[in-house]
Amino acid sequence: MRTRMLVLSALSGAALLAAALPAEAADGGESPVGAAELLAKVKNCTRISQGNYRTDQSTAATIPVCGTGEAVFWEADMDIDCDGQVSTVCNTRTDPSFQPRTAFQGSDGKYLDSAEVPFVVVPGPGSLWNYATSGIKGGGVAAVIHGDKVRYAVVGDTGPTGIIGEGSYALAEALGIDPDPRTGGTASGVTYILFKNSKASPIESPAAAVSAGEELARKFAGGA
Repeated sequence: MRTRMLVLSALSGAALLAAALPAEAADGGESPVGAAELLAKVKNCTRISQGNYRTDQSTAATIPVCGTGEAVFWEADMDIDCDGQVSTVCNTRTDPSFQPRTAFQGSDGKYLDSAEVPFVVVPGPGSLWNYATSGIKGGGVAAVIHGDKVRYAVVGDTGPTGIIGEGSYALAEALGIDPDPRTGGTASGVTYILFKNSKASPIESPAAAVSAGEELARKFAGGA
């Protein structure tokens, strides 16, 4: 839950593989859900936030949170969340804003490891929007799109109440975004789709996020 900074390697091989698994490997041969299919479902915004979010403290508030019956979504930048367990890439030396806690904990009671667990950060509850009232919770499943890549993640941390657009070191790396917490991230072009009333179990398992996410994304993309 770091204070947001304007910041536009060591994800383990197993975690990176799980985060990037194609659907054929994840669930027995069904076709993967492509970025274009998911983006087609979120091209129109029915606003659920009471106003717009900023992507950083110094930027204008232009990002609404949108919703359907199955999901909430937004398009923003991605800043890098390196909070949680200390690792070689996420610590007070690599990230001046490092905090040793995440808003949500794993099944083992430990805070999440942002270098290993692909997760998204939701704005903390505030006057613009309260994620909990939209069926979003810690461990909830998300599809995150950058370019032609779709990666599955969990809701793992909360951020400032007026700022949106942040993902863990592991999520950025899986998407091909520079994960450096000081200088990495990307200024735009990331779509976050969070599935309502979903849960990956255990929350810290990238493979669980992929398995649940692919099923939810297929239903979402195939819906009317």
